[in-house]
Amino acid sequence: MTVGVLIITHGNIGSSLLDTANDMLGSCPLQLKILRVTRASHPDALQRQAKEMINCLNMGQGVLVLTDMYGSTPSNIACYVANEQQVQVVTGLNLPMLIRVLNYPRLSLTKLTEKAVSGGREGVCACPTTMRTQDDTK
Repeated sequence: MTVGVLIITHGNIGSSLLDTANDMLGSCPLQLKILRVTRASHPDALQRQAKEMINCLNMGQGVLVLTDMYGSTPSNIACYVANEQQVQVVTGLNLPMLIRVLNYPRLSLTKLTEKAVSGGREGVCACPTTMRTQDDTK
């Protein structure tokens, strides 16, 4: 058995990231569901949907919930459902984070949460460039 993953994001962010990850990896090795949040969504209905999805995903190893932005509706819903046992939440979802999670399907919920955070952090960096602006040469 593996940890389930629930992605809760604004609009199509979650679907787009998962499509890209599947293209890169060839498949999705974890049980995964996406909850799409729109302006028209009702928070109570979203909370019920999230709970149902978590119950479906949790095969005894827990569920990792990934959201796009802390303090927003998706993360608020995730934090609400995290009161359930065996649910952990990581915000700031990006492609490196998702790839990291999908590359370690056999980890425990705690270890997979750590991989998600490290993947997200390590995937953000300032890239050196060879082009300089006129201000840089003064």
